[in-house]
Amino acid sequence: MKRYKINKSMCKKIGSKFPLVLLLCSTIISAVSCSESVQEKPNIIFILADDLGYADVGFNGSKYYETPALDNLAKQSLILDQSYMYPTCSPSRTAIFTGQQSFRTGVYTVPVLESGTDQENIFSRWTVGKDFPIYAEPLAKAGYKSIHLGKWHIVGPYPEEELAKTFPLTEKLTQPEPGDYSWVAKHKTDEIKQFYPEGRGFMKNVGGTFRGDPAFEEGGYKSETGGYRAPFSNPFIEAKADDEWLTDRLTSDAIEFMDQNKKGPFFVNLDFYAVHRPIKSRNPELYEKYINKEGDTITGQGIGKYKEIMAGYATMVESLDQNVQRIVDYLDKNDLRKNTIIIFSSDNGYNGRQSSNNLMRGSKGYIYEGGIRVPGLINWPGKVVARRTSEPVTLLDYFPTFLKLAGINDFKGQLDGNSMTDLFEKDCDLFADRPLFWQLSSVYKHGTCSVIRKKQYKLIQFLATGELELYDLLKDPMESYNLASENPDLANELLSELVAWRKANQVPLPPNSVVSN
Repeated sequence: MKRYKINKSMCKKIGSKFPLVLLLCSTIISAVSCSESVQEKPNIIFILADDLGYADVGFNGSKYYETPALDNLAKQSLILDQSYMYPTCSPSRTAIFTGQQSFRTGVYTVPVLESGTDQENIFSRWTVGKDFPIYAEPLAKAGYKSIHLGKWHIVGPYPEEELAKTFPLTEKLTQPEPGDYSWVAKHKTDEIKQFYPEGRGFMKNVGGTFRGDPAFEEGGYKSETGGYRAPFSNPFIEAKADDEWLTDRLTSDAIEFMDQNKKGPFFVNLDFYAVHRPIKSRNPELYEKYINKEGDTITGQGIGKYKEIMAGYATMVESLDQNVQRIVDYLDKNDLRKNTIIIFSSDNGYNGRQSSNNLMRGSKGYIYEGGIRVPGLINWPGKVVARRTSEPVTLLDYFPTFLKLAGINDFKGQLDGNSMTDLFEKDCDLFADRPLFWQLSSVYKHGTCSVIRKKQYKLIQFLATGELELYDLLKDPMESYNLASENPDLANELLSELVAWRKANQVPLPPNSVVSN
């Protein structure tokens, strides 16, 4: 049967003789146009691993950890070689969700990790208030069906008490011990659920709470399951008969949601708890594979006194990778790949002892490259040119990227980043020339500091002492040689720009700071 394409000119010609047909044609065209406009918005899958280091994936050089799915995806993707986060998960996730710097939200680190007094710290907030919109909210208004799966970590265990406090706090916030479920009933009330995914633009929440790891049960990290093996102790995950491994379960629920909403557009916010502690081997077979595998003397992965921990960690990395492949396979099978963008990242650098990277200084908790530089890629067949870019991008760029992808041009909230869509086809000066800033106002692995990275240079100013550290990241990725005294002109130039940024934004400083704005 021959098919004819209905258009406006054809309708006018027919309608001159048959007015009722004109009305019918107009209705059909309107319906088709609406359908096409919906399809123009891509489905978005944002996969965020937890504590996965820059060198913990094959496409960034790992010879010990095996990530064939990610490596294959990377060959077809824009690899973000200079992708930056905060050193710990709470400020990273808050900045990703809100698109705003830590000094605006007051989330500087995981509250329970802070050390020192209220003179040394601006004690970190935990709950992100409703006055800070997150990206799922404008996306929902734009027609996206969205789900959050896994780690949430932008609500505190006692948000009503926290938000009633006077800031800055005089003591750090606390959390319940593993095995204490006294908070659960309150968190399932409307009063608290407004701070959960369903109150922030998502249709569904699977496993997201205040906790930064999955080990809710008594014993925590030392428990048998560690939250990774079924039965899961997470009160926001309903048990299913085939439950076995948490990473698998979160992926299955993501696929189920996509299948229910495959007419699109959908947004999948897949925040794996993996590969955060506790380290639990996926199965004995995988553990045997890695415990017997030759380690990498260049990165330090799979060798030394922590080899057993790294072998267990390696099984979790491989499991994560397998589940990324499940997502890709589903998209391919259902012909959704061409209109779906996949973005993959980690929330901070690797956690010490469970991995290693001798090519960068520091790890999770440190402002050095090992703590803040993470693996990242963007995949969208036909829309993103596959290559590796060295243009520095930051966690603050995700929110504006999602807005641009969704065609949202009227968002009025504060955003501190730039859309990465400008990098999809080629590199551009916007990212090469702009400075990046960090503000750490609470003490964890090192003292409070302000940081600027501009082009190949990074300047750190420690607030309690005024000490400066200046590194040429191109020549010295290990940040082993402080250039501040050798090149005072460059140090002062970057310091002036850093201080100007603090002053323009009225960035608060800890009471013991010897520097000012």
